Amino acid sequence: MADRDELRYPVGRFQKAGPSGPGERAQQMETLRQLPERLRVAVKGLNEAQLDTPYREGGWTVRQVVHHFADSHANSYIRFKLALTEDWPTVKPYDEAAWARLKDSLLPIDGPLVFVEALHARWVALLESLAENDFERGYNHLVNGRQSLGEALAFYAWHSSHHTAHITSLRARMGW
Repeated sequence: MADRDELRYPVGRFQKAGPSGPGERAQQMETLRQLPERLRVAVKGLNEAQLDTPYREGGWTVRQVVHHFADSHANSYIRFKLALTEDWPTVKPYDEAAWARLKDSLLPIDGPLVFVEALHARWVALLESLAENDFERGYNHLVNGRQSLGEALAFYAWHSSHHTAHITSLRARMGW
């Protein structure tokens, strides 16, 4: 059986690195481009009981993870647009755990899967249109402080792999 940290961080904890170059950013954008399909594959064929299974004790259910992608990545996309159109705007955090407990996170996953697909198509198109110096723009997060778009891109690439691995590692452990 996997230990608690391995269940919580199946791809490891996010490691904040120094500024990344165009090659690393291209890989990160590719991760965002591939997320909708990887997420669909991760949940394919799961029944309602499996969708309502937490990926670890005390963790979110698979269904909540899928809804979380829609919530979290929509927030990030908006933050990117704010950073590109304003000078270091201040962005507000949100209580992810409280959002995951709201009734809309109990809905079928078809909606958030379609939403994530459309959102990521727009987000990746936006990212690919940016000049190198645009990744130095950013926002002031009320909890995490000053974040450049390059740092945020690295985080959301990790975030995509992190939560997808919650689902795929649960499936592997359960033999689904």
